[in-house]
Amino acid sequence: MRRVGFLVVLIALASCDTSGVEQKKSDEKPLVQKKADNYSLDKDHEVQTTKNFDNGLMIEWFERGDGESINAGDLISIDYKVRLKDGNVVDGNHLLKMESLPFMVGYNMQTKGWDIALKGMKVGDFARIKIPSHLARGEKGVNGLIPPNADNFLTIRILSKIKPDRVVDGTKVWILEENKNNKEKFGEGYSVSFHAMASSPSSALFANTFRTNQPFVFSLGDQGIVPGLRKALINAKTSDRLYILVPASDAYADKGYMDFVKPGEDVFYNILVMEVAKK
Repeated sequence: MRRVGFLVVLIALASCDTSGVEQKKSDEKPLVQKKADNYSLDKDHEVQTTKNFDNGLMIEWFERGDGESINAGDLISIDYKVRLKDGNVVDGNHLLKMESLPFMVGYNMQTKGWDIALKGMKVGDFARIKIPSHLARGEKGVNGLIPPNADNFLTIRILSKIKPDRVVDGTKVWILEENKNNKEKFGEGYSVSFHAMASSPSSALFANTFRTNQPFVFSLGDQGIVPGLRKALINAKTSDRLYILVPASDAYADKGYMDFVKPGEDVFYNILVMEVAKK
């Protein structure tokens, strides 16, 4: 995810406050589609409809959902497995012993074929997607796991669309993990240390502090931080794991950032807060 210094260095920002924060109502629930009786990702299912793309990608629906359409910038909950042509499973949430995983659509969390296929699908869709090698791992493959030029076969159920926990001046924040025992919150008089991975629609994982094991540390009055990211981290606590989607207007606007963020692109962050401490 990282080939250069972190993307926050280009923008100076005056200090901000917590105004403009829209909290999610406690009675709001993600739209969850019920699992079908023939839900198994490991069985062959009758194909209901098929869509072929000019680029070689193909979607075969076992079941068509009647939930919301999926668009770029949506966070969805998915149950999935990725297989090779020989049936060997090379990826899936079950490998992490998780019933599902969150996936941000349109920001290169997986290979290009994922984002192409998922845009326009719906909550409740149960499908198999053929991702041709050039939209998967291509000529390089993945050493010891996916051979070069291998087509991928993604079996996926789209379980829900996940609403953000808060919206701060257009920046969306999802709290994936929260240790409620931690009381110290980032704000005035505090510093925050965090690991971050960042992607734009045009560049996958161009920043990654996990790889270098050098988390970022800043205080609220420091300069050189993307405005939307700064606002999103206010009230964050130690051990919080966050997904943050910053609109272009609060990221790099019409300037972009080197070859990684084009003018007008939003930026997606995967954040792990290491420590919030008093200065």
